Amino acid sequence: MPAPLKADLLLSGCDVVTIDGKNRVIANGAVAVRGNKIVWIGKASAAKRSVTATSTIDGSGQIAMPGLIDAHVHTAQTLLRGKIAEIDRRRPVKIPVWWNYYVPFESMLTDEDVYLSGLLCYANMISVGTTCFAEAGGPHPDAMARAAIDTGIRGFVSLNTIDQGDHWPKTMITTTRKALDGNVALVKRWAGTKGGTDRVQATLSLRQIMTCTPALIEAMAEAARALDVKIHTHLCEGVYEIDYALAKFGKRPAEYLLSLGALDRHMHCAHSVLLSENEMDLYVKHRPSACHCAFGNYAIGPHRLLEMWRRGIDIGLGTDGAASWGSLDIFQVAHMARVGQQAVNGTPFAYRNVMPSEEILKVATNGGARSLGIEKQIGSLEVGKKADILLVDRSQLDQSPLYDIYFVAANTVVGRDVRTVVIDGNVVMKDRELLTVDREEIERRLAERLPKLMDRFDKMTA
Repeated sequence: MPAPLKADLLLSGCDVVTIDGKNRVIANGAVAVRGNKIVWIGKASAAKRSVTATSTIDGSGQIAMPGLIDAHVHTAQTLLRGKIAEIDRRRPVKIPVWWNYYVPFESMLTDEDVYLSGLLCYANMISVGTTCFAEAGGPHPDAMARAAIDTGIRGFVSLNTIDQGDHWPKTMITTTRKALDGNVALVKRWAGTKGGTDRVQATLSLRQIMTCTPALIEAMAEAARALDVKIHTHLCEGVYEIDYALAKFGKRPAEYLLSLGALDRHMHCAHSVLLSENEMDLYVKHRPSACHCAFGNYAIGPHRLLEMWRRGIDIGLGTDGAASWGSLDIFQVAHMARVGQQAVNGTPFAYRNVMPSEEILKVATNGGARSLGIEKQIGSLEVGKKADILLVDRSQLDQSPLYDIYFVAANTVVGRDVRTVVIDGNVVMKDRELLTVDREEIERRLAERLPKLMDRFDKMTA
């Protein structure tokens, strides 16, 4: 009889939803972790014979599944959660919101403000089952990275880039050379060595085609190829953006990026709502990735997530940050995405259930990993992959009776059903208790800092 496999952690007695391409479900299963990787998956009964673990977590009455991925978030805007709605009750809100409120707010923040925002944002993510994030590009990205290191989450930080336009706050605009050099230096600084981990890394960023010069876009595309990293950008997010591209260049946004040699697998295009047929074909041909932020995208247009997914475009789900719709819960984003796709791609043709339960879960896990270029590391529960694992309660009244585990995971589970979170092999939340952050300290610092920030912000945006 072979010697038992040694493991650091064993999750046992759970129903294992692997989302591994074969839709495998192991009832009363177990997952063994050694270091930061999954080393064994099977029946709990077999684990008793085959695995010796230093620590065991009882997963009875729970689902084990891959951690969710937020493929587009604005860390530095977390402290604005609900603020635009509050302003709207007092006076008309200026449109577009990102131009008139989000960027000005970011311009006010210090390094410590962004660190605090990161602590709140990433602790919130962990509490609702998000184990990996992709920052869109904001101020003080090193502070974001420190917050990610300290909370234990996996993620990619990036630096805001605005090198054209004279109406932006002075702290947010820079020269083309400084924007490029700052981005490249950030990527190199966090290239898997800081803190002795590759859990927190950096990508390049181009905020919008309206804020970035052609020279910066071309140079950033060259840098992305040389460094083999993603460029996080917003694309086809608004009519104003399309009008800008057509008026200035005679091309739509994706066509414009292609003309600059920037539309390839290194480009990560958040939103991607208002794509023409030609732009959709360009996505398929040139392989940029995308992110569907379902809370807000349907207010822009009928997002074609299903078409993009079926045509092989690497697309995941994102929240767009807490300032947008408030929630950082990717489970709820998935619900919204699925209902939206039914309305866009199903109901007009009397076609029911266009995105089955297992398919929307794949987008939230496999798709997110693919969109960030790390599908070989995370996005499913498989031996050899990083141990980013959720234990999700399946014993609530709205989950009973249980016939189809995928149905429950995709339709009734929300972030607050997540009980335990493992990231990179480390237990960062157990039985709803966050183990890496002091919530009371975060709340104390928020109570001290927020009134000053909001007073200044209200005067700036009046």
